Amino acid sequence: MAARTTGRATIGGTAVAVVLLSPYLVMLFTSLKPASELSLTPGRLLPQDWRFDNYVTMWQAAPVARYMLNSLVVASSSTLLVLLIAVPAAYASARFAFPGRRLYLFAMLVVQMLAPVALIVGLYREFASFRALDNLGSLVVINTAFNLAFAIWLLRGFILTIPASLEEAAWIDGCSRQRALLLVVLPVIRPGLVTVAVYAFIAAWNEFIVALTLITTEAKKPLQVGLTQFIGKDEVEWQHLFATSLVAIVPVVVLFLLVEKHLVGGLTAGSVK
Repeated sequence: MAARTTGRATIGGTAVAVVLLSPYLVMLFTSLKPASELSLTPGRLLPQDWRFDNYVTMWQAAPVARYMLNSLVVASSSTLLVLLIAVPAAYASARFAFPGRRLYLFAMLVVQMLAPVALIVGLYREFASFRALDNLGSLVVINTAFNLAFAIWLLRGFILTIPASLEEAAWIDGCSRQRALLLVVLPVIRPGLVTVAVYAFIAAWNEFIVALTLITTEAKKPLQVGLTQFIGKDEVEWQHLFATSLVAIVPVVVLFLLVEKHLVGGLTAGSVK
């Protein structure tokens, strides 16, 4: 009976995996087709003439390397800022009973509910008044603001699970509150920090609407906006579009591989010997 249940679960899991991976397989096969096969109706799933050089020519068809560098700069910078701001904000909201704390937490929830597209006109006018349009720094600031509410709420939950006695023991040993935060609290909430970093990086890496609205110079476009270069008025370079899209997934996959062991770590790992 157990073997039958396991077999059904395996079949069901395989079916779900096939459904989820099928769009990526279509993208992969399309990226390996020559342009002549992309105009065929109806099209074939597998290419007749496998063109692996599409992954070479895409770098000349558009400044893909520059796009990727811009996205890395924006995503990495905003992720770092999110962590630097969210950690003390989450700690203060978890440990201090200051006036207006409930209103502060409620305001963060409201901010989290707002979609970027609903704010795009106001953001454009605000950054235009500061002469900050067409600037990667503006994207860093906006992505940081969009991801802060989630980061603070998540880290606050992690900090609330830590017994205050751990910090008090560090204070008795001569640590200041700041040093106790660095040496006691941060190691314990490492899984939360990693989760926030992954979320913030992916959100900034995939952001499209704000970047499309604020950035106009070709050399400053992030990758998600730069992909539109392969979409012309009369035709779409599907082979280059899908090849670049698949390459754009690589940094996110590498990030998950690097932090996977921390994501599964316990909340109190390293706090008690």
